[in-house]
Amino acid sequence: MAATTGIGRRRVNQVIDQVGLREVAGKRAGAFSLGMGQRLGIASALLGDPATVMLDEPVNGLDPEGILWIRNLLKGLAAEGRTVFVSSHLMSEMAVTAEHLIVVGRGQLIRDVSVQDFINSASSNSVHVRSPHAAQLRGLLLQEGVTVTTSTPGELDVIGLSSEEIGTRAAASGLVLYELSPVQASLEEAFMELTRDSVEYRTPAPRRSTDQEIAA
Repeated sequence: MAATTGIGRRRVNQVIDQVGLREVAGKRAGAFSLGMGQRLGIASALLGDPATVMLDEPVNGLDPEGILWIRNLLKGLAAEGRTVFVSSHLMSEMAVTAEHLIVVGRGQLIRDVSVQDFINSASSNSVHVRSPHAAQLRGLLLQEGVTVTTSTPGELDVIGLSSEEIGTRAAASGLVLYELSPVQASLEEAFMELTRDSVEYRTPAPRRSTDQEIAA
């Protein structure tokens, strides 16, 4: 590949070292594992020292160490001033790697926004509270525009007040708090919420099995 495009041996050695394939550089690519093949593909993409890098599911086949490596590589390429496009369905990985999202469904652009704004748009803006004085706190927080619900004794979910406002009111009344956590959707939850009407194929909900069927 390098020879056909006039790229010298020095650059080839640079990208081989960059992707961690120096020890197997003399082996035939056909004998590579899936993870090694991924690294070789990334080396090929970087061969021409491009200003824009496009990768499709780059962590596929990589072990945890390899995933951390590709994560740091992508961030490093972006820090050099390159534009890095990554196509992936691994929301958990994109949450710690990407800065900006472009979401496409059925060939249509659904969203072009920062990761944080994307998550914020799907979050309920609620605050989860744990307190031994939950009943007293509930009465203290209830007011017009505020919703307080509870599903577990000693725990409250509050919509309409910030964690700072809740903490200040609790402190002023001498109420103890064990937890005061803003509830934010994960990137996966935000993605599923946004694209639920834009998926091409839907997986039916699993049928509940009876105890008899499970035992069988």
